[in-house]
This record gives sequence, C-alpha cells and structure tokens, in this order.
Amino acid sequence: MIKFFRKIRQNLLSEGKAGKYLKYAIGEIILVVIGILIALSINNWNETRKQSESEKAFITSVKNDLKQDKAFIQQIVEIIEPRIEAYKVLNSDLPNLYANDKKSLDSIFDNYFKTQRTFYPISGSYESAVSGNQITVFRNKKLIQKIIKLYNSTYDRLLDNGQILDERWAFLSKKYSYERRTGHFREMKPEQLSEFLDDLYHHYIQMEWYLNQLKLAKSEIDSIN
Repeated sequence: MIKFFRKIRQNLLSEGKAGKYLKYAIGEIILVVIGILIALSINNWNETRKQSESEKAFITSVKNDLKQDKAFIQQIVEIIEPRIEAYKVLNSDLPNLYANDKKSLDSIFDNYFKTQRTFYPISGSYESAVSGNQITVFRNKKLIQKIIKLYNSTYDRLLDNGQILDERWAFLSKKYSYERRTGHFREMKPEQLSEFLDDLYHHYIQMEWYLNQLKLAKSEIDSIN
C-alpha cells in the first residue's frame, strides 16, 4: 500500500502536476489522520470493554464474598443474642437463683459460656482490586464507595471490637474455668456474686456494641447486594 501511494506521488511530480500533487498530499494526510483516529477509537473501545469486564468480575466476586460474610455474621448474632438475654436474667435475679434454683443457674451459665466467635471477613477479591489499583477506575462509583466504606470503615471497627471482645472473653474463661469445666457454680459469698456480675457486665457492654456493629455490617451488605 505504501509503495502504491509513493508511485502516485512520483508520477504526479514527474508530470509537473504540482497542484494535483498538493491536493493528493493533503488527501493522503487526511487518510493517515483518519486511520490513526480509527485505531485510537478501536483501542479505547477495547480498553473500555476490558475495564467493564474487570469491573463486573470484581463486583461478582465481592458479592460472593459478602454473601459468605453475611452468613457468618448471622451465626455470630445467633450466639450473642441469647448470651445477652442470659446476662439480663443473671443481672436481675442472680442472688435468688443462687439461693433457690442452682439447676437453672447452672443452665444459664452453661449457655452464656458455651462458645465464642468473632467476625473475620473474606477480603481477597477486594484486596486484589485495591492492590492492582483497579478499583479507582471502576465506573459504578456509588456502589464502589459503599464497598470501600464497608471494608475500610465498618469491617475495621468490627475487627477492633472483636479483638476487645475476645480479650474480655479470655479473661472470663480463665477466671471462671471451674464453672466452665464442671458445669456447676462454686460456693460464693454475696460479694463474690457481685464481683461475678461486674465481670460479666464489662463483657456484656462490649457484646451489645459488637452486636450493633454486626447488624450495621449486615445492613450495608444488603445495600450492596
């Protein structure tokens, strides 16, 4: 093709047709510019398509991760809510239960200390997009902002508060290891019962805060899905 255009130029020059040569040269320049613009347009279209496919894959992956996160959060909520109710019963009626209904007291205590779980998110898809700097060019800004807030703010608070809750749980588990091991309350004086409630209270306050954060995270996950 280049040889073809070169031959035309040489023929026009050899025939002394400078005017026609000038017009031809201008036309050739226009064709080259059009070709460049077409090539750029195709390249931009390909890049936009790749970016769109990457964004769709990211959102799909994150939503799959969040579906698992939500199920895990629900499991923890189902552990915490009965424990909060158990604390309320103990706080309002511990002396009476201790004096008159040790069997019910042991059952409540067993339910309170049955298990401990705190939340850790599945964040591989999100971290991969962030590390590759892809997330900054995605077009669905409203959804991306929700995802960033969930991972960088709500989840961070959950992790921090989960660590505090684990520490308070470890303290209770160690201090009341006899009750956990035997399933029965040891003999306690009134001041020891009061101390026991004080210890539970600090754990209970953290649980309530943590429960609210879990429910907030669930709400944010629903708004993304």
